[in-house]
Amino acid sequence: MAQPLAGYRVADFSHVMAGPFCSHFLRLLGAEVIKVENLSGDPMRSYGPFRRWDGMAPAFVAANVGKKSIAVNLKQARGAELAKRLVASCDVVLENFRPGVMMRLGLGYEQCRALRPSLIYCSISGYGQSGPQRDYPAIDNIVQATSGMMSSNGDEGDPPSRVGWPAVDTYTGTLAAVAVLAALLQRDRFGNGQYIDVSMLDASLVMLTSLATPYLIAGQLLPRTGNTGYSGAPTAAIFMTRDGSRISLGVVQDNQFAALCRAIGMPELLDDPRFASVVDRAKPENTRELQDRLAVVFASRAGAEWERLLNSVGAPCGLVRDVAAACESARESGRRLLEPVDVQLPSGERTRGEYINAGFVFASDGPGGARSVPGVGEHTREVMKSLQYDEHEIDAMLAGGVIGAPPHALQT
Repeated sequence: MAQPLAGYRVADFSHVMAGPFCSHFLRLLGAEVIKVENLSGDPMRSYGPFRRWDGMAPAFVAANVGKKSIAVNLKQARGAELAKRLVASCDVVLENFRPGVMMRLGLGYEQCRALRPSLIYCSISGYGQSGPQRDYPAIDNIVQATSGMMSSNGDEGDPPSRVGWPAVDTYTGTLAAVAVLAALLQRDRFGNGQYIDVSMLDASLVMLTSLATPYLIAGQLLPRTGNTGYSGAPTAAIFMTRDGSRISLGVVQDNQFAALCRAIGMPELLDDPRFASVVDRAKPENTRELQDRLAVVFASRAGAEWERLLNSVGAPCGLVRDVAAACESARESGRRLLEPVDVQLPSGERTRGEYINAGFVFASDGPGGARSVPGVGEHTREVMKSLQYDEHEIDAMLAGGVIGAPPHALQT
């Protein structure tokens, strides 16, 4: 077999994170993704405190492994014509400009559909292509605020706080990839192209389903619970251990509580009526008593010991790790979550690292497989040749500033 999207071609006009993360999944599944950048490249190439990596910032690598890059000035007529020729060769167009920008460039949905009626065209924006907020600019932290995400973190009474990574961007990109896959399946089964309108705000509310639905159904907002799970169980919380590490318990069922009590050497808790059921244990006065007792017990062993012991008896427990420790654990798992990648920095230095794969495993021909990250315009000449441009045309457009390519890609 081949990868699921082998043979599909994507014209990716998106930049920064949400759009590129969508096409990242399509590339992981085998699609050929042509990343259309302006002549200076995606701003994400120089994102974060990594000056040595400017041009190939880790955040850029995360969402662009294995893509092909062409650098095009879309505001020039010949650049727009190149883009249209590319669109006509593609199954999918992806963009995340503010609403109306692609249409002004001559690359809106109706304009592109005229070039290829079976096209799947996906637009990602902050608030969607319709509605009163349509023209508002948005980035991840703004939508974290407007979606209710910020106000849901922490304990009751805490000020709103941002989730510490671009949760909105990454989830929006993932949801957009699902939408593109669905539209491709729909087209291949029934023969029609499709326009997809993905909103970062809509995607965020989907991500917040477990919080939003109680309000929509019962008219009630769930309280903020900090590190305690929404079950309210005192054994769905975080405890300090002997070595200074923390463990997170997820003991929310009566059988799990019984396993916990026996494992920690406190079977007498099972005979205490205050702790007889989930409801009893969740009463405030009983919660405090139980957590105080557990705190003493968990302080008697190292966190890793508790993690092994409790999970072995069916009492869910996880050691609170930082990202570095989680990556090391993934590296040792053998599940192909981390894939090797070679990165050439603008200085010419080459370095080897890893990137995060799709997060699921196929028995064969699954996601992943790419090993490099494109420089700005690295594949301009290659892609243009595939679109039947000859060498003279390519050289003239390079000389005229219509397209760009790094020096090593300028040779014919």
